[in-house]
Amino acid sequence: MALTRIGLAGLAVMGQNLALNIAEKGFPISVYNRTTSKVDETVQRAKLEGNLPVYGFHDPASFVSSIQKPRVVIMLVKAGAPVDQTIATLAAHLEQGDCIIDGGNEWYENTERREKAMEERGLLYLGMGVSGGEEGARNGPSLMPGGSLEAYKYIEDILLKVAAQVPDSGPCVTYIGKGGSGNFVKMVHNGIEYGDMQLIAEAYDVLKSVGKLTNSELQQVFSEWNKGELLSFLIEITADIFGIKDEQGEGYLVDKVLDKTGMKGTGKWTVQQAAELSVAAPTIEASLDSRFLSGLKDERVEASKIFQGDYSTGLPVDKAQLIEDVRQALYASKICSYAQGMNIIKAKSSEKGWGLNLGELARIWKGGCIIRAIFLDRIKKAYDRNPNLANLLVDPEFAQEIMDRQAAWRRVVCLAINNGVSTPGMSASLAYFDSYRRDRLPANLVQAQRDYFGAHTYERVDMPGSFHTEWFKIARNSKI
Repeated sequence: MALTRIGLAGLAVMGQNLALNIAEKGFPISVYNRTTSKVDETVQRAKLEGNLPVYGFHDPASFVSSIQKPRVVIMLVKAGAPVDQTIATLAAHLEQGDCIIDGGNEWYENTERREKAMEERGLLYLGMGVSGGEEGARNGPSLMPGGSLEAYKYIEDILLKVAAQVPDSGPCVTYIGKGGSGNFVKMVHNGIEYGDMQLIAEAYDVLKSVGKLTNSELQQVFSEWNKGELLSFLIEITADIFGIKDEQGEGYLVDKVLDKTGMKGTGKWTVQQAAELSVAAPTIEASLDSRFLSGLKDERVEASKIFQGDYSTGLPVDKAQLIEDVRQALYASKICSYAQGMNIIKAKSSEKGWGLNLGELARIWKGGCIIRAIFLDRIKKAYDRNPNLANLLVDPEFAQEIMDRQAAWRRVVCLAINNGVSTPGMSASLAYFDSYRRDRLPANLVQAQRDYFGAHTYERVDMPGSFHTEWFKIARNSKI
């Protein structure tokens, strides 16, 4: 057998699909998995899907030796200890100049630690975010490789063909930057995804709970929205979900799904990083809190018995007006969510000296990934116009769009509050906008309080310098 171009270790669904994608693009690939039945299953799939050049191996030594030099092996295994174990297994058979690529959702500092350890052994290392789920992995994902530029150059030709292809902007892959930047960008991508999904869920809740729309009407609304400025993968699949009947009973499947959202950690990491970097990300934070609250299903059931009552205003609702208002509120809120995500990336890039190109990130998210949307082309153009944009909100086009939609946005949030329907993401987005657009906030009082009880000092608006006032003494004397 001739040597293959690349290897892939870890053949769960994502690994299998990415291997088949690589093979389908004309690159012979070796595959390996600790559970050997997965190897045989992948090779069988390759035969059934067009006799694709996929070659299976049951032991790591023969797997590694089957790949042409300098060898490149992609790992797709669970983050954490399994990655270290797989690296140890592979590295025992790799030679100087060979390369390992981690394609999982890994914590960026782990990637930087591993890159350093591999460098000491003469090996190259990349941490590559892969977005798009199993369908994206098979047919074209968005790829976010970061780490060794030399390693990226080894496989650039493969990645350019394997990635999702967007007609007007090319393959959805680029070299992100040094160190753990690829994993960090993928992490924040997932944080934005959390925000996006939460905002869509809130739009659904308001339309269903206040507007009393049926699933059939919701499907029609979301299908229509997917033809305009909200055109995106998440809006598209939401419309699909509303149309699927329950095969195991009457009615629609969405109504039978337990209202308890799972998570794997990337959203939490994003919020933790926002806090570490002192970057406000209330929309993403609200989406994470909502998942935590959803997990308290039993507690919520008991609480609903204690707080019984009709929380609706009972006032008539103009369905057509509500649908249009919710559409505008959703779009404005999404701008805030993406702005927050981009600010987290920008702050980390500055801290680490990564030099990340935010417009290029928006470009590679236009296809293949879960947050792909027509909206991202606008974000790319905003950063192309001004690479040093302080915040997406102040880009002239987005600023005008928010101003045009803020009345509808406020109506939706107020309507939801008055009807006892929680919209934490939309409300947090609106509060973010209202805080950011004001030249003076009540933070002066908070700082005065800090100086009162902790002598933390304060600055003044009318003269330079740092000041401390004996607030307690003055207040006490004034009371005598």
